[in-house]
Amino acid sequence: MSETSTNIKVVNSISALGREEWDECAISHSDDDANETADPFTCYDFLHALEKSGSVGESTGWIPYHLAAFNKNKLVGAVPLYLKSNSQGEYIFDHNWAHAFERAGGRYYPKLQISVPFTPVTGRRLLISKNAPNNTASLLLQSAIGLCKQNNLSSLHTTFCSRQEFELGQELGMLGRVSQQFHWLNEGYGTFDDFLSALSSRKRKNIKKEREKANNFGGEIEVLSGTQIKKEHWSFFWEFYQDTGARKWGTPYLTRQFFDEIHETMRSKILLVLAKKEEKYIAGALNFIGSKTLFGRYWGCVEDYPFLHFEICYYRAIEFAINNGLKKVEAGAQGEHKLARGYVPTETFSLHWIGEERFSRAVQDYLISEKNAVRRDIEILTDFTPFKKGDRNHD
Repeated sequence: MSETSTNIKVVNSISALGREEWDECAISHSDDDANETADPFTCYDFLHALEKSGSVGESTGWIPYHLAAFNKNKLVGAVPLYLKSNSQGEYIFDHNWAHAFERAGGRYYPKLQISVPFTPVTGRRLLISKNAPNNTASLLLQSAIGLCKQNNLSSLHTTFCSRQEFELGQELGMLGRVSQQFHWLNEGYGTFDDFLSALSSRKRKNIKKEREKANNFGGEIEVLSGTQIKKEHWSFFWEFYQDTGARKWGTPYLTRQFFDEIHETMRSKILLVLAKKEEKYIAGALNFIGSKTLFGRYWGCVEDYPFLHFEICYYRAIEFAINNGLKKVEAGAQGEHKLARGYVPTETFSLHWIGEERFSRAVQDYLISEKNAVRRDIEILTDFTPFKKGDRNHD
């Protein structure tokens, strides 16, 4: 296939592209991934649900500006790209950059953002078909930078990208940023007790006590996936989500319609863990199921009980991963409290292009210092994991 015949288009809605063609690009084609989607967030159904439900759009500060690469009239590459008028819902924080840029007389917004909105999950951001020319990823990234230059936009940001994309972006002159999350890694455990046996005695006892107290809250916990999830479950979860969203962000990012959309199109990739007391649901967590990873996304409650949050969000997620042969649980951004529950510090990556050269150099100096600090923190935190010393190698 000729590389020179590839052309890039901007589309303002994912619905302008075919579901099958988009997902052909979103699927990983390496032998290791066995032609399965590594995560569900870059698939057509998730991104379309965000758009159709009004969770993204002009009123939200996330205007779809997707890139599509065509070769011989066939979609061979795609990028979930958004024109941003704020820095909300990104989880890689650049608010201080924006303030500094504007104090110096610049205009930071709008900017371009390659990401999955409201989703701090590592994955491919340059979605390339197995039939794409070899230079398609570079061409898409260069095209996004070109859009910034053509439209006098301050910057381009690619958040929670893969390590391979991180390296490619830096080769193309983008600035690399290293951040940190906590992930649980499955070391071939057959049961939850196998996982506990890898922990120090004190930590193992603490988790058992937490689980006992959590499960004695006076009700029951349901673990639901696929067709077990009914429409009425989302009415309860929406109440939980609104409560958490109002406390954390002021305004919840997702609309009620979003949950109806994913119910219709993505139930097979969803795990709901709900706590019920006296026939009423009082707490719950929403997870998405990838080919190798369980992704914890949202938690909320209307009644609070000791350790119930840890049970629903972390321990039940670990159990599901073990029982279903998943290799990892990603429980979202931040949260050093995850460390004591077996989640280990892990690097995440983002890329940044800033058009103003002097400001770009200043940010580059900052990112070097930040990267060194993050890696020192990871090294220190790794020493405080609950695992028996010498029994585990950490990534």
